[in-house]
Amino acid sequence: MSASGGTRAIVAALGANLAIAASKFVAFAFSGSSSMLAEGVHSLADSGNQFLLLVGGKKAQREATPQHPFGYGRERYIYAFLVSIVLFSIGGMFAIYEGYEKIRHPHELEHWYWPVGVLLFAIIAEGFSFKTAIKESNELRGKLSWSQFIRRAKAPELPVVLLEDFGALIGLVLALGGVGMALLTGDGVWDGIGTVCIGILLVSIALVLAAETKSLLLGEAAGVEDVRKIEAAVVDDETVTGIIHMRTLHLGPEELLVAAKIAVQHDDTAAEVASAINAAEARIRAAVPIARVIYLEPDIYSEAEAAKGPDREATPGGPAPHPAGH
Repeated sequence: MSASGGTRAIVAALGANLAIAASKFVAFAFSGSSSMLAEGVHSLADSGNQFLLLVGGKKAQREATPQHPFGYGRERYIYAFLVSIVLFSIGGMFAIYEGYEKIRHPHELEHWYWPVGVLLFAIIAEGFSFKTAIKESNELRGKLSWSQFIRRAKAPELPVVLLEDFGALIGLVLALGGVGMALLTGDGVWDGIGTVCIGILLVSIALVLAAETKSLLLGEAAGVEDVRKIEAAVVDDETVTGIIHMRTLHLGPEELLVAAKIAVQHDDTAAEVASAINAAEARIRAAVPIARVIYLEPDIYSEAEAAKGPDREATPGGPAPHPAGH
C-alpha cells in the first residue's frame, strides 16, 4: 500500500485496539459492566476493521488482467465499505442491544477499579493511535478542514482510521461517564445508558463512512485542482487548441482515468495530430502523475455544435459537463 494509504496509522490502530480489547474483556469479566462489554466488542470490531483495510490495500496492488483491464485499485474502496458495515452491525447495534438489556435488568458493578483502570489505559492507547492518524493525515490534507478532508479524500484508509479513533475516544469517555455515574448513584442503569450512547455514536460514524465510501465506489472525478492541471496540460495553443469536453474518474486512490475530446486544426495532418496527442499525454502525466489511463479523441471544434450542449444519449447517466469545460 502506498504511503498515502496511511499504513502506519492502520498498524498503530490495530496494535492499540488488540491490546485495548483484551483489557476491556478482562475488566468486564471482573466487573460485569455492560459498558466494558460493549467497548470490548467495539475494540474487537475496530481490530477486524484495520485488518480489512490492510487486506484491501494488499489486494489492490494486483496487476491488471484481461478480465479487469483497469486493475484492482477499487478493492480499497470495497474493503472500506465493509468496515462501515462491521462497525454498524457488530459495534453499534450490539452496543445498543446490550445497553437496552442492562437498562431493563440493571445490577451493581463489582470490582469497580477494573473498568476505571482499563478505561484510563484505553484512553491513553487510543490517544496514541489517534495522534498517529492525525500526523499521517496532515501530510495529505493541506489547507482542507478535517470535514473537507474526510469528504474529499480519495484514499479511504485515513478517513476510516480517523473516524474510528475519534469515535473510540468519545466512546471511552461515555463509558467512563456511565461507569462513574453507576458507582456514584449505586444504580446500574447508568452503565446501560452509557452503553446505548456508545452504540448510537458507532452507528452514526458507520453511516458517515458508508456514505463516503459509497461515493468512492460509484466513481468520483479528480479533484478540482487536478482537473485544472490536466486542462492546462492538454492545450498547447498550436495543434491542440482547446478541450471540447472531458471526463475524469478515479480507478483507485492513486489511479486516474482521463478521457477527453480535444479540438485540433482542420488542416492538421494525421501525423501532426498523433504527435500532438502523444505530447499532450506526456504533459498530463507530468502535471498529474496519478493519471495512468488517458484517452484523447481529436475533433474539429464547432461553435454551432457546442451551442447545442452535451448529447444526453452519449453521456452515461446523463450529461455532466465539467463547469470549466468548453
